[in-house]
Amino acid sequence: MSLRVPIGGDHAGFEYKEAIKKALSEKGIEVIDFGPDSEASCDYPDFAHPLSKAINDGEFDRGILICGSANGVSMVANKYPNVRAAIVWEEELAVLARTHNDANIVSIPARFVELDDAKKIVNTFLSTDFEGGRHTRRRDKIAIC
Repeated sequence: MSLRVPIGGDHAGFEYKEAIKKALSEKGIEVIDFGPDSEASCDYPDFAHPLSKAINDGEFDRGILICGSANGVSMVANKYPNVRAAIVWEEELAVLARTHNDANIVSIPARFVELDDAKKIVNTFLSTDFEGGRHTRRRDKIAIC
């Protein structure tokens, strides 16, 4: 079975979304685009909610959200009890978000990360496993409902 990854964001993340989508597709990864479909000004919750709900409901294991600061999309995503969205601006944080927190959405701040670094972050996020062990107990205390 091939890997399926949802991606979404807002107008500030559109260029990165498109480039990351292309890079993942070239690796044989099926990318499900939750929008937006242009750089026209838009409201990030309109795209972050459906993607986060899909992660929450188990339709996908991991997802990618991209906006200017990554704050807004992360705030939306983390409203869902089964979502653990991490704002990541360098590869080491992607490793820690996965190994220690079992993050299932990576939120990338497009205005603060170079595109090549964003691609590396995504690759690291998608290829790094949760460490488990003592981190499982901690992860299981995140959701309050």
